[in-house]
Order: sequence, then structure tokens, then C-alpha cells
Amino acid sequence: MELANTPRPPRKISLDLYRSLVLIRRSEQAIIKHYASDQMKTPMHMSMGQEAIAVGVCAALASEDPVWASYRTHAVFLAKTGDTDRFFAELYGRETGTVAGKAGSMHIAAPEKGHIASSAVVASTIGPAVGMAFANKRLSNGRMCCVFFGDGAVDEGAFWESLNVACAMQLPVIFVCEDNGLAVHTPAHMRQGYRSIADVVAPFRCNLFTSDSTNVEAIRQLTLDAIASVRQNGQPAFLHLRCYRYLEHVGVNEDFNAGYRTRKEYEQWLARDCVATQRARLLDNGVSEREIRELELEVDRQIDHSVASATNASLPDVAQLYTGVFHEAD
Repeated sequence: MELANTPRPPRKISLDLYRSLVLIRRSEQAIIKHYASDQMKTPMHMSMGQEAIAVGVCAALASEDPVWASYRTHAVFLAKTGDTDRFFAELYGRETGTVAGKAGSMHIAAPEKGHIASSAVVASTIGPAVGMAFANKRLSNGRMCCVFFGDGAVDEGAFWESLNVACAMQLPVIFVCEDNGLAVHTPAHMRQGYRSIADVVAPFRCNLFTSDSTNVEAIRQLTLDAIASVRQNGQPAFLHLRCYRYLEHVGVNEDFNAGYRTRKEYEQWLARDCVATQRARLLDNGVSEREIRELELEVDRQIDHSVASATNASLPDVAQLYTGVFHEAD
């Protein structure tokens, strides 16, 4: 199913979507600003450029709906939780972080807020997400499980096995493929023996939705349509969403001199940047520049406070090395 004309959501929803986009973008800008100090003891897989997918999808989900993410998890985590305090504390390796400073960027999680897990191992969260969807179906709790992954994960057997099981068992799960066309530096045409992920997924018994939009409101509506389709016919949904990452695969810099992509391609995507276009959309819909600026300043203050709190927090005690390794009974 291709993206159709998107109805305008209520004003508050449009503002909330913009706030979430700004929160993610400026959090990553803060990472870039402070990363050279070498206090963040974790590699960074930045979400910059891809934020509209995480924000639009999470905005369509209910608060109790669980999400799973890949190693490129910043946008998904912040879109789902809005928690910059524990986010930055984890990046700085502090005991106040989401996993007491032991997980870093790639394994950040907040199960109590619906962000179940992230993993550095490609495709490794897809199977557990399908398992959770099976549990939710058995429990009849109405929860919609959602798993985010890159197009590189589609090259893994775990993805196809999980998709097959979800379709065969008709499980309430939404597969969100953030297709930026790259697995590290390798483009799709060099590693996939087919023309289109969507064309290959289409024969499965699932509800297929595709888009290359950077319009966060459109992605939210597309996800609402996907959720409705799952509830209507019981089949899982697959969202194939094209996107573009602005920065290098891992790190906080540009890498257009690496030879695998061009700055021209980046500039084409930047011309419809999701943050800038949502800001312009708000102005066109009657939101004042002053109100937008106040929202942005509020986000900046939140991030500044979170960074300061993280740098002043304690590092985890050595005893933490022995916790969280095995199941610990109460």
C-alpha cells in the first residue's frame, strides 16, 4: 500500500510530533558537541535524518505497546520514552543510566516505559519481538508489538524466519524496516538478489505499507492505518520505509569522502529534512514563530540539564560487574 494524502492531525499532535523530532535531533547534536571529550564510553550509531520514522510510528502506538530496536536506537528510545536524563546518563556510563551505565548506546532500554530492548547484533531483536507478539495474542491483552530494524537485517535468516512465523500464526506485530539502502557501506544492489524488499515481502500473508516520506504526520497516519489493518484481519503489518542517514555508519562525523555515497544524494534528502519540514508545516498551519521557538528552547533546557546531570553522576560500582549477568530471583 502506497502513502496516500494525509489528513491533518489536531494541532496538539502536530506540535507533539515536532517536539519529539527536535528532542531527538538536538540530543544527537549534543552528542556531537560533547563526544570529543571522550567521556561517553560508547560507540554511536546516530539516527540523524531518520527521526521521522521513529517519531511517527511511536506516536501511533499506545503507551503500553512494546517496541524493540536495533543498535541505531537513539530515535526509537527518545520517541518512545522522551527520557533524556537516563539516556545521557547511559551514554556517559553513569549509574543513573537506563542500564546503570553498563549498556551504552547500542543496548539502551527502558522496559518499564515500553522500550523493551536494543541489540548490537543485526536482526537479533526481531525473533524476540515476534515471541512477545505471540504472548500478547495468547493473553488477549490487545497490545501491538513493534520492532524496528534496518534493511541490512533483511539479509539475515532470522528476519525471514520471524516474518514467516508471524504471518503463519497471524500475530499482532508491526515490522518496521528503516531502509536507508546501506548495510554499513554496502548498497542494496550489491548484497540483495532482488529488486525490492517490498516486492519480496508482498506474497506473505501480511499487510504491506510502503513510503519514502519524511513527513512525520504522514508516517504517523500510515502506522495508524497499519494498526487498524492488523486489528481488522489479524495479519501482521510490514512497513517498508525508505530513509537516509546523514552521518557515518558509526560515529558522529560525515563520511562522504569514503567513496560509497555522494554529498549530492545527501543534499537531496536534506532538502526535505523531517525536522525542517515539520517546522514549516506548523507555521503554515497557523502556529506562531514565538510558540515554536519557546518549544525549542524548552527542549534545549531539558537536554542541557540532562547532560549536566549525567556528567555529575557517579560511575557504577565495581560490584555492578556481577549483576545482570544471570537471572536474579527476588
